[in-house]
Amino acid sequence: VPSQMQTSHRLILIAQKFVLSAFSATVAESVTFPLDLTKTRMMLTKDPRQARGVSGMKATASVIVKKEGVRYLWRGCTPALLRQIVYSGSRLCLYELFRDRLLGRNKDGTTAPWKAATCSVMAGVTGQLIASPTDLIKVRMVGQGINAVLGKPIQYNNTIHAFAMIIRTEGVLSLWKGCIPNMQRAAVVNLSELATYNIAKDTYKKVLGDNPATQALSSLTSSFIAAFTSTPVDFIKTRIMYQQVSVNSNLIYKSSWDCLRKSVAEEGIICLWSGFAPVWLRMAPWSMVFWLTYERTRLLTGFESF
Repeated sequence: VPSQMQTSHRLILIAQKFVLSAFSATVAESVTFPLDLTKTRMMLTKDPRQARGVSGMKATASVIVKKEGVRYLWRGCTPALLRQIVYSGSRLCLYELFRDRLLGRNKDGTTAPWKAATCSVMAGVTGQLIASPTDLIKVRMVGQGINAVLGKPIQYNNTIHAFAMIIRTEGVLSLWKGCIPNMQRAAVVNLSELATYNIAKDTYKKVLGDNPATQALSSLTSSFIAAFTSTPVDFIKTRIMYQQVSVNSNLIYKSSWDCLRKSVAEEGIICLWSGFAPVWLRMAPWSMVFWLTYERTRLLTGFESF
């Protein structure tokens, strides 16, 4: 009986942490989603005026507002929030589980870099595999805004309709289209973000203490590194996910490598970082809002600092 009670207590704690991380992620996602939409559009377009740097970001956002309206900066937000609930809720819980239960912390409470790296990759890949269908729906709904600008019909009316239509026309397994580059990106992002945040916080905490300033500085450090390392993988993932299968059509990209090869050959290697500006400009506030919210809600609910 005591063993069953301990197991039940652990499951309750995991569920509580899942809720806290999912809540923090939805707050951060809602605030910064227009930047994510702009980034996705930049990666899908081959118009050089809309595919480079901050100026390209402004041009892309301007086209969206003029052609579609301000509210369409949140097109695809619903599946994005669903993805964050599943993905962020899973990866944060898994990371802590791997760090604290599987590999363990140092005696002084810090985490060895190799342990942080290992746990972040394992948590990111697993969480992304679970959440991959919601990511595909988000990319499709964000990308269909391009069809609206070109005068083409909108395929998906809402998240449920998108799920139903893709399953009916492309098959259930198509919901995991792009899951390999997606998981590759998750490994890179989590290695850069979770591990870096953990290590940076351990470092800054020795000087500044464990407070919002330390958390904000750690989040800025991790978001920059995550944006730089993940943008090329995100670029490839986005293009693979957006392409659709029909009976009489051939896929433009047959694999991640094929997408990388063709994109670089046609547009130059710099195209791999075509969405870097909005990626980092989104990641920085997203990361700060998320970590400050998550750390604060943990303390308010009786959990120790992350």
